[in-house]
Amino acid sequence: QLQLVESGGGLVQPGGSLRLSCAASGFTLDYYAIGWFRQAPGKEREGVSCISSSGGSTEYADSVKGRFTISRDNAKIAVYLQMNSLKPEDTAVYYCALYTSVARNMCMLAPNPYNNWGQGTQVTVSS
Repeated sequence: QLQLVESGGGLVQPGGSLRLSCAASGFTLDYYAIGWFRQAPGKEREGVSCISSSGGSTEYADSVKGRFTISRDNAKIAVYLQMNSLKPEDTAVYYCALYTSVARNMCMLAPNPYNNWGQGTQVTVSS
């Protein structure tokens, strides 16, 4: 059974950092593009960042460029999202998701191709 489990969320002050982890259970990540999404109350789910199956290509939403970094460790079957300089507007539930990617060097920030989602982890940025 394919399962993704997020961890690392929590409460942090503005300007602080968090590192989210997305662990795979029951499979390896080699042939999947992985994305991080977030959803704040009353808002639509939005793409934050993604990484291609090769790990050689990444994408970021404009709102997080220069602050967030995505990485993957296929040996550890995990993907990470390092979030620095956090702002109150980053507050949301963060989800990781994946889809089988034929193109090894591209990924998509739109939710549409992703067909396996984790349960989410809450990130709250507040003083």
